[in-house]
Amino acid sequence: MEPPENGCADEYLFDPVILKQIDFSKHKATYKPMISPANPGESLLLRPLCLGDFDRGFLQLLSQLTKVGDISRELFKERFTSMKSCPHTYYVTVLEDTRINQVIGTATLFLEQKFIHTAATRARIEDVVVSDDYRGKQLGKLLLDVLTLLSKKLGSYKVTLDCKDKMIPFYNTFGFTKEEGNNFLQQRFKD
Repeated sequence: MEPPENGCADEYLFDPVILKQIDFSKHKATYKPMISPANPGESLLLRPLCLGDFDRGFLQLLSQLTKVGDISRELFKERFTSMKSCPHTYYVTVLEDTRINQVIGTATLFLEQKFIHTAATRARIEDVVVSDDYRGKQLGKLLLDVLTLLSKKLGSYKVTLDCKDKMIPFYNTFGFTKEEGNNFLQQRFKD
């Protein structure tokens, strides 16, 4: 795979060409000023997660969202390789500030293969976070729009996400709705 302009030169989790094929004209959010996957902002680059993002602050960024734990370089590489070995499943997308060589935003699209809906695919968006230093620049909206459009492009019959109650109005602007009668239940085994 050829790296995108100014992108990392190491191994990508998925083919970066997929992100360039998204029809962003169908996005849901309003952007002022206008940004897009091709132009997310000055010195910013939207691309797949790279193996080298271990050194670009990817895990530190995730820690702004939730507990990450102690992940060694070896464990990061093992998980990356495991995810990459499941083609058409994991689409961890990042925003990199190329001036400082740091990951400043990320979101994950996960595709679950089903037998229902004629052996269709369900998509889930998870782990959306933008660095505290870059919030207010519409980058969370951009990541969400990109992954929603990507899930449709990849043929998913639906895309879902989990969020805190206070975030429901934000996600509603992207067409996400809370369906009456459907509830999210869980059993948590670790914090």
